[in-house]
Amino acid sequence: MGLGLLGRGVGDIIFLAEQGALEIIVTDIKTEEDLFESVDKIRHFKNVKLVLGEHRLEDFRDRDFIIKGNGVPLDSLYVAEAQKNSIPVEMSTALFASFYPGTIIGITGTRGKTTVTHIIFETLKLAGKKVFLGGNIQGVSTLAHLVDSTSDEIAVLELDSWQLQGFGERKISPHISVFTNLMPDHLNYYKGDVNKYFDDKSYIFKFQEEKDVFVLGERVVKMIDDVYSLKSIKSQKIIASPEDVSEKWNIQIPGEHNLYNIACAVEALRAFGISDTDIQSGVENFTGVAGRLELVKEYDGIKIYNDTTATTPEATLAGLRAVATDKNTVLICGGSYKDIDPSKLAEQIDLYAKVVVTIPGTGTDRLLPLLLGKDVKIEKTETLEEAFIKARDVAVSGDVILFSPAFASFGMFKNEYDRGDQFNTLVKK
Repeated sequence: MGLGLLGRGVGDIIFLAEQGALEIIVTDIKTEEDLFESVDKIRHFKNVKLVLGEHRLEDFRDRDFIIKGNGVPLDSLYVAEAQKNSIPVEMSTALFASFYPGTIIGITGTRGKTTVTHIIFETLKLAGKKVFLGGNIQGVSTLAHLVDSTSDEIAVLELDSWQLQGFGERKISPHISVFTNLMPDHLNYYKGDVNKYFDDKSYIFKFQEEKDVFVLGERVVKMIDDVYSLKSIKSQKIIASPEDVSEKWNIQIPGEHNLYNIACAVEALRAFGISDTDIQSGVENFTGVAGRLELVKEYDGIKIYNDTTATTPEATLAGLRAVATDKNTVLICGGSYKDIDPSKLAEQIDLYAKVVVTIPGTGTDRLLPLLLGKDVKIEKTETLEEAFIKARDVAVSGDVILFSPAFASFGMFKNEYDRGDQFNTLVKK
């Protein structure tokens, strides 16, 4: 349920088809035309039947099990139909975790989870460990990795709130869990209820045992203690603080928030038994993740950053704080509203940005009135290409161009990754 365009659903289907599933129904509300790239990779399987442009209730009966994709509504009548007929409803990454023979390190949080995941993964690799990177990773079917998994391997999984729903349904948590922070996000999905969002995130630690380890970023400690009580959590608890990261380390990723991310990764690696020498090597060799304050190019003395995965106003504010000096930033932002108030971004935007170039969207429509009277020049554009050309025209040597949308990508792009790829293409042109 939910083929999508990120490649994870395609990988799951290929895995199931090749492992001998007799009949697989693939259903998505998007059309075959919308999903052409994904459909083209699976249409040759004789045991795969496509139902696209709709879901049908009859497809949720007489199945051995359902795998639902990320973002399926909590009140889906199709999931309810499966449950009414006593059919198990699974999620791909949780299904993988249930059968995986090795050790699982799971990372969640509203911001920073991708960076923390990749630091842990890259450091374990440098330390000579057998390691797999999965979960919320574009193009990677975590479930399909069961074919190659072994008991001496470590799976490092980035886990969003949707994937953790599956962990909750299976009543499992990773052996080592990391919770970076919690901010309002996906409130359009959770219908404005941040507590439901937190509930899904909490499955990262809820089913841990005493032998397991739970690393908490210091910013999330009080919230978890208030709601769940740290004393009631069975696992060993370690609080990660940027103060524990040595000032002597040559860190290559910018921003105070990244010191916080590094601290979370360091504590997880220490809990696994990695030496501080190997951890330092891993951190110092880490140059960042594509689309997350990615320095795409320095041209004519202007640094150009791609921060396409900043899909909330707070994420964009963190990006501005990380790269701006002396109000020297041209910010490109805009997109679709996710029920997250942009007021805080608007209040502080003129501390860092001298020009804000916007692309259209419902989120942009919410932000623009809040910028009236601020000490920042506003340039409205209709396309990303027009926005980049405008930003390049107004930027001078010593400035920063920061593409940090603050909102989702619905409508203009396939997804946030496509948005980032299009931006990088414009820069390289």
